[in-house]
Amino acid sequence: MSDTQYLKAAIEGLIFLSGHGLTLAEISSGLSENTEQVKIALDSLIDEYAERESGIAIQEISGKYQFTTEPHIYPAIQNFLRQKKKETLSKSALETLAIITYKQPITLPEIEEIRSVASRTQLLTLQQKKLVKAVGQKETVGKPTMYGTTKDFLRYFGLNTLDELPAPQDVKELNFDDL
Repeated sequence: MSDTQYLKAAIEGLIFLSGHGLTLAEISSGLSENTEQVKIALDSLIDEYAERESGIAIQEISGKYQFTTEPHIYPAIQNFLRQKKKETLSKSALETLAIITYKQPITLPEIEEIRSVASRTQLLTLQQKKLVKAVGQKETVGKPTMYGTTKDFLRYFGLNTLDELPAPQDVKELNFDDL
């Protein structure tokens, strides 16, 4: 790798790592390179992204160089963001999921007793997202279905086992308005 290629790769890495963009002076300082050499490499990078009609670009915005997306891919971005929004859980679904997580196996009537509201819709949502599943029936009158979390639940929250969850007494009151 030539010195110029290394300098361009290092600039890309720093801008990417920053997440919010860097000034020319910050990039130069971070690389211990003179500003003129960094500016030449940066301009070359900007041109390379433009020439290959990439979905991303490096742009200077308010004095900081940062990665941006190109307008021609906005339809794909909008579609992706719509899909991601569908994947998020409502506050009531999160509350229901927390109850199931810490009380499993648990029945719908037991969930509703804890929440003091109907929870069938939230339970169905959690099942559709494969975070919760039926795990058996309670040996009581009517034999209601019991629910528990799934392996997808563990993956979704980055857990290996339920033992990695904080103890219920260590979980502070959640403020669902902040979610």
